[in-house]
Amino acid sequence: MNRPLRSALRAAAAGLLAAVTLAASATLGTTPASAAPAGLPGMDVSSYQGNVNWSAAWNNGARFAYVKATEGTGYTNPYFAQQYNGSYNVGMIRGSYHFALPDRSSGATQANYFVDHGGGWSKDGKTLPGALDIEYNPYGSTCYGLTQSGMRSWITSFVNQYYARTGRWATIYTTTDWWTTCTGNYSGFAANNPLWIARYSSTVGTLPAGWSTYSFWQWASSGTFPGDQDVWNGTWDRLKVLACNGPC
Repeated sequence: MNRPLRSALRAAAAGLLAAVTLAASATLGTTPASAAPAGLPGMDVSSYQGNVNWSAAWNNGARFAYVKATEGTGYTNPYFAQQYNGSYNVGMIRGSYHFALPDRSSGATQANYFVDHGGGWSKDGKTLPGALDIEYNPYGSTCYGLTQSGMRSWITSFVNQYYARTGRWATIYTTTDWWTTCTGNYSGFAANNPLWIARYSSTVGTLPAGWSTYSFWQWASSGTFPGDQDVWNGTWDRLKVLACNGPC
């Protein structure tokens, strides 16, 4: 739909997305790591987590968070302010993400919606570049009815517009399986866009073409922190460099 999602459908949509995520576990990996992989611990959350106890997450070791802001051009996370500001206020480096619906509107249109509803960036040392969550379709065909070239064009439209609006290249969240199926394992984004790979396994596995390493790894759907469990592939100081786009 190109019209806004009705509020009455939002909870159902969140539940459906969670179910699809579980159904996709075969491609994400079926043997979760027994302990967090090496790296700086963090998390990502959406409306499914509601009001998050950020002080507890910080005390348990989380140092960064990605927070869902938008989906398509008709949905905003009703808990966004509590989650986005709350993570910042306890000291985390945090960013926001957009769940892509490439069959609803253009990449540029959705990038604008994202920036206008929480997806912006500031050089304050605690704000990560916005992330494009591009993955399995919870509402229909896996690749949203697009050809591989069409999907590549859609992603290009999104990341270019996001860059035009913010001066930052968006992080790309995906799985290797989806990326291979729906983009033809395209390597053209690796030069600019940090990779946030999703794989629930004891190893990160093969990465999408072009990326020799990952920036973030979502390694489990539950654990110590609310929401999904992530690691940053580096130190706190290096994460600040990403947040600042250089020194700040």
